[in-house]
Amino acid sequence: MLLEDILKNFGLNPAHYQVQPFGPGLINHTYKVSGRDEAYILQQINTNVFKSPQAIADNLSAIQKYFARHYPDYLFAGPIPSVSGDFLVQSIGGDYYRLFPFIKNSHTVNYVSNAKEAFEAAKQFGRFTYLLNDFDADSLKTTLSDFHNLPLRVEQFETALQKANKERLSQALTEINEIHRHRNILEDYKNLIANKEIPLRVIHHDTKISNVLFDDQKNGLCVIDLDTVMPGYFFSDVGDMMRTYLSAANEEEVDLSAISIREEIFNAVCKGYLSEMGRVLTAKEKQWFIYSGEFMIYMQAIRFLADYLNNDSYYGAKYNGHNLNRAKNQLRLLNEYIAAKEKFKQLLALAEK
Repeated sequence: MLLEDILKNFGLNPAHYQVQPFGPGLINHTYKVSGRDEAYILQQINTNVFKSPQAIADNLSAIQKYFARHYPDYLFAGPIPSVSGDFLVQSIGGDYYRLFPFIKNSHTVNYVSNAKEAFEAAKQFGRFTYLLNDFDADSLKTTLSDFHNLPLRVEQFETALQKANKERLSQALTEINEIHRHRNILEDYKNLIANKEIPLRVIHHDTKISNVLFDDQKNGLCVIDLDTVMPGYFFSDVGDMMRTYLSAANEEEVDLSAISIREEIFNAVCKGYLSEMGRVLTAKEKQWFIYSGEFMIYMQAIRFLADYLNNDSYYGAKYNGHNLNRAKNQLRLLNEYIAAKEKFKQLLALAEK
């Protein structure tokens, strides 16, 4: 009955549609709403993560209007207004829902299996930010405070060190030392931001491959899952692609020997992103392009290790030592990434031509 009422608020007759859970639903509850000739995506926003659903709705509404005015042919998978003209419908229980078009003949992938997928995804994320180059990023609201605030993550890590029990400190000693050994990554970030050396842009902030829609020929169509779109720095998007695309093994892999850098994927990310953003990235941004991967991998390693020291209070753990293993995984990826930097410089120089 609840979802039937929500559908009615969006002008849909529940008798004409089937509603089924859709996708992994790691944060928001997602449903596919299927009718005879049309389909939609219905999402319940997780307000434990996103404290201000209206901020998300306002951001997407502003961006949608900008695209309609300046780039009407761009495929923007934005929300559909309700019968009252709002982009959010609130249930009697207080939950927030929004409706999106279902893009026909499209699909997502969960793992980067080849360079074409990496290129197409990077191109789509680059295109999104490029087309919004003249949009006032400061006009957007922050939907997740301090999401990619590296100094805050380091501060939280240091606090966890002070409060952790002796057993966990002992188990994580090697990883703790590794975090401290790479502290230059933090100092570089602080200098970049303090000196205002790079501009704020409209950034997606969650550039995993599953947030891109592909057509049947494996060409990228558009980016989706736009809740984290807000002001940020280019290295958040590039870095997240580096972190999640480069290794054939994901962050759950416990066999550290399986974690390695696929240079062809790095090359594809560079070419795809720069095919769009290369026209507007500043010289300073290009100078710090490779740093993007260090920034994001290091930050995620810190977050996993801090959670382990905090008794797995944030991410949870499926087994004893789960978040410690995740931290080991990311630190191995970080060291592999740093070891490949000279080769990266060569590939990046070729991609810029």
